[in-house]
Amino acid sequence: MAKSSNTVLIILAFFAIYVIWGSTYLLNKIAVTELPAYMLAGIRFTTAGLLIFGICKVSGISIHITKRQFRNSTIAGFLFLTFGNGVFVWGLKYVDSSFAALEVASMPLIVLLLMRIVDGKKIQPMSIVGVVLGVIGIYLLVSQKQIVQQEDSLLGMIIIFFCVLGWSTGSLFVSKANLPQSYLVNTAYQMVTAGVTLGIASLILGENWTWPSSWSGPVQWSMGLLIIFGSIVAFSAFNYLLKTVSPEKVSTSSYVNPVIALLLGWYILDENITKQSIVAAAVLLTGVYFINTKKKLVMFSRFKGKLKNKSEAIK
Repeated sequence: MAKSSNTVLIILAFFAIYVIWGSTYLLNKIAVTELPAYMLAGIRFTTAGLLIFGICKVSGISIHITKRQFRNSTIAGFLFLTFGNGVFVWGLKYVDSSFAALEVASMPLIVLLLMRIVDGKKIQPMSIVGVVLGVIGIYLLVSQKQIVQQEDSLLGMIIIFFCVLGWSTGSLFVSKANLPQSYLVNTAYQMVTAGVTLGIASLILGENWTWPSSWSGPVQWSMGLLIIFGSIVAFSAFNYLLKTVSPEKVSTSSYVNPVIALLLGWYILDENITKQSIVAAAVLLTGVYFINTKKKLVMFSRFKGKLKNKSEAIK
């Protein structure tokens, strides 16, 4: 029964980071039409973190953590939200968003390489196939329009690459670090520390802050959905998965999110979906299957077996 419940929870968590995070592209697009990027992120994460603390108090969950756990939560919040989210938005000023999506799609590959370098973990052939398919799918998705449009595109490419590297490093860090046992408490500390940092950055950069009462209806709804579902639900699910399954499986969300964003853009904003987009989505989801599956690549296994037999025959 416990194993069955755990499986259901994992499936729901993957649904959250796949579908809910995929919808945040649309929500952020609506909100950022009126709100400055760092102000938006600062308010979103700080509010979400404080709400989670409130949920913990009502539920009787202790928010007391050690100094080491607080330090680790702060580091994770910086890698994921302050740097991985906030600086990423800054990088989009210098590079086309479609190329940024292509760079983000490299995250599963970066995670696999980091696991190989840091942990010495062997990369499974099925995972390699999945990563390759994922990159191809993203390329098909974004190659339908001009990728680089602005002069400082090289600077933007470097900024976004380091953001992806930061998120990938954070994924490995969280999977092994001494963090609060409760995923809600862990998420709350990450969000509040990151939100405060983003808010300070917004003030330093001179962004114009406004009261929520002055925002339009769509922006208010978008911010509310970003806080409740995009932050509290999805990010808590993300932290849970990093402690439950391997980081490279969790990173497959970077393949699925653009597909969800594409479908929502078509349904809500009447954006056009081409045949190439459909093919790209199919390739992306196939790549996710290869990375998540526990089956072995039969062709590779047979080839490896033949090499082993020949080696033994020579001996």
